[in-house]
Amino acid sequence: MDTDDLLAAARDATAAAHVPYSEYKVGAALDTASGAVYRGCNIENANYSNSLHAEEVAVGKAVSAGDTDFQRLAVTSSQRDAVTPCGMCRQTLAEFAADDLTILCDSGDDTAGVVTYTLGELLPDTITASNLDA
Repeated sequence: MDTDDLLAAARDATAAAHVPYSEYKVGAALDTASGAVYRGCNIENANYSNSLHAEEVAVGKAVSAGDTDFQRLAVTSSQRDAVTPCGMCRQTLAEFAADDLTILCDSGDDTAGVVTYTLGELLPDTITASNLDA
């Protein structure tokens, strides 16, 4: 999937966001090696700690489908403010993806408005399963 299409998929995902408290819609689209794209949106809960983030919803859909070879992730918000995955979502991504996973953050109306990071840039010195060996 090209960058424009992946970004469009993330933007489309914001339409399903349930955000009665923050009114801040987030959408994510996770591109996998199989060619499948998994979309996620944020789902807020009155007990804020039970809210789901768009990235973790997309990861959950991919993993539950047995599709764990992640290629790229596009993230957007209704504000087009180049939102990045939060620390919790970064750690969730690190469970399944390498440091070189490309993350596209939407800051405009076209691909010129995309800020690109790798997961390793956003989350250096990641906690991994190897850290648990003691």
